[in-house]
Amino acid sequence: MLVISSREFRQNQRTYFDKADKGEQIIVQRGKDRAYALTPLNEDDIFYNAQMLEKIKQSINEVKEGKVMRITTSQEISNLLGL
Repeated sequence: MLVISSREFRQNQRTYFDKADKGEQIIVQRGKDRAYALTPLNEDDIFYNAQMLEKIKQSINEVKEGKVMRITTSQEISNLLGL
C-alpha cells in the first residue's frame, strides 16, 4: 500500500492512476484526518449496468404476473430472512 499526500497526487496523477490500474493500493491523505482510496472501477462496480437493468425489467414483469410473496407480519419477515 502506498500512502501519498494530496499535493503529491495532484502533481503526479497519471503515475498513481497507472499504479492503481496495476493493482497497487493507493491512499491519498488529505490533511490530518481525511484519506481516500484510489480504486479503478469496472462495469460490475457501476450499479445500473446492462445486467442490472435486465434484472429490474424481469422483476417488474414478475410483479405484473403476480409472482410475488406478500409479507404482512414481522414473523413472516423473520422466516424470509431465516431468523
